[in-house]
Formats: sequence, structure tokens, C-alpha cells
Amino acid sequence: MGWDDTRHNHEAARERMVQYQLAARGITHPRVLEAMRRVPRHLFVPPERVDDAYSDHALPIGAGQTISQPYMVALMTQLLDPAPSHRVLEIGTGSGYQAAILGELANEVVTVEREGSLSQRAREVLDSLGYRNITFVVGDGTEGYPPLAPFDGIIVTAGAPFIPQPLVEQLAPGGRLVIPVGHRYEQVLTVAEKDEQGKLHISEHGYCVFVPLVGKHGWRSETDGEWEPEGIV
Repeated sequence: MGWDDTRHNHEAARERMVQYQLAARGITHPRVLEAMRRVPRHLFVPPERVDDAYSDHALPIGAGQTISQPYMVALMTQLLDPAPSHRVLEIGTGSGYQAAILGELANEVVTVEREGSLSQRAREVLDSLGYRNITFVVGDGTEGYPPLAPFDGIIVTAGAPFIPQPLVEQLAPGGRLVIPVGHRYEQVLTVAEKDEQGKLHISEHGYCVFVPLVGKHGWRSETDGEWEPEGIV
């Protein structure tokens, strides 16, 4: 893509991240590992956090949001298993880092963010890196994005009290949805696969902690413990 990795030896830091945080902990998907090697994570964090960009933890990016831990990004992407022909929906653009990883792996990415300032910043970074297969939407991610549905894969980068019904409806037969589901301060990483008859098959892949998914079909706000009573628990 043409970015400069020399100043802080970021390429070496990415390789260490891939080897010791990802491959050593069970990330085996070769395309996911290669994408994590390519995308310059340090460009998606605030300038004062650049030295921590490849550390094994999440980082704040403003507006009460975070860039997820590298391992969690890789794990969710591996579970989604996007193919080069796929159209993928991401709920929660945040920094844009997950969208970049998906942009390396899928044909088309639609990413929805409710905070306009975050969406704009992510767009600027991704445009500067040459990504042309990512569509940015500002809105309520719990409602998905009907104009471009159905999606071969959907990934939700915020914790939900249940699987929002609109996302289920917008998932193509044979598609896969990856979402953290549970309480406000602890969720279970959940995969919902839709078979050709439209039935969901649910599997769980360990505990995680994400910022809350706020919207009509999620939490009512960042802080309260209530949600709209619809969706798949």
C-alpha cells in the first residue's frame, strides 16, 4: 500500500505480534495471519499510543471506544472466515483497523459506526492506505445495512445483550455472524451460522469483554443495563 514502516521498525513489531500473540495462541488461518502482517496497526491508534500499537491489549481511540486487542481481531476474523468473493458487514467501525483486515480478505466491506467523528477518521486513514473496497456508513449498526444486504459474513465489534434480529435477516444462507453476546461487562464470543433453510446454528468460543453495542436492537445507552426486548438471546 506504500506506507513507511522504517521509522519505528513497525514491520518487525508486526511480525513479533503475529508470531507470539497470534500463531502461538492458535490463530492458524494463513490468510488472516498474512493480513495481520500487512496492515499497519500503528496508523489506527492515537499518536500518543503509537509505541503500544502492537501490544497485546486493547487501546482507547476516543469517543469511549477502543481498538481491539490484536489477538481478538485475528480470532474474530478467523471465525468469520471471509472468502475473496464475500461481501462482509462490520458493525462498529471504531478505528477502522478491523475494516482494513477485512478489506484485505473480502471483496467488499460495509462498515457501520454510530459516531460520525470516528467514521470520518477511519475513512481518512483507510483512504490514505489505498483501500477502495470499503463503504462507510454512519448510523445504528444494530439495524445492519439493508441497502446492500444480504451479507456473506457479519462481524460485530461491540458487546450485545442478544443477536439483533435485523442482522440475522441480513445474513445470507450459508453465511456466518460473529458477535460478543452477554452481560455489559462480560460476553461470550458467539458464532451464528445460517444454513440453506435459514436456521441458525450457534457455537461459543470463549469469554471476552467489549464496549457495549448501543442501538435500537442492543443496549439503550453506554451505561444503563436495559435493552430493547427483541432479538435472539
